[in-house]
Amino acid sequence: MTEADLTSFCAVVLAGGRATRLGGFDKASIEVHGRTLLERGLDAVVDAAEVVVVGEQVPTERPVTFVVEDPAYGGPVAGLLTGRDHLLRRTPTLAVLAVDMPFLTPSTFRRLHRAALGHDGAVLTDPGGRRQLAFVVDLARLDRVRPDREAQHGAALHRLLAPLDLVEVPGIGDEHRDIDTWADLRDAAD
Repeated sequence: MTEADLTSFCAVVLAGGRATRLGGFDKASIEVHGRTLLERGLDAVVDAAEVVVVGEQVPTERPVTFVVEDPAYGGPVAGLLTGRDHLLRRTPTLAVLAVDMPFLTPSTFRRLHRAALGHDGAVLTDPGGRRQLAFVVDLARLDRVRPDREAQHGAALHRLLAPLDLVEVPGIGDEHRDIDTWADLRDAAD
């Protein structure tokens, strides 16, 4: 990644999961501090030249493209690559985030981009060092490691990213937190 990549990127927001631990409730519509998780995710990538949301279409303040992976519920790799394939702009880098991470901000992605200089990308980690679904990646490098369409469905994200040189960036404060359960939502609202 180069210095120029810091100012020109697109984003994919993954919002199409089943949310089984939330009883199937649509995560994108859940509110934290008066804003939906989708609105908060779109706020985090406000610097992106273009945003594709992989999930069911809902009203948004920002113009975005909504797509659903085929087949539906193919997992994060299928969602990521479906979103990538629907980008109209060609930028050097791609920011990727899960819709259920309400504490990501534009500065999170600026920090990831800066850390990625000289590497294939950068990924946010939690206090235990576990990689989170919030990262930036060189688009050309991602395209070189992508599996064929059949292999995307149900593929593990860590396997897709394994060949890439991704710098791990520790989250600041609650950036790493996600909403998987009703207890997570209660804790996020505090």
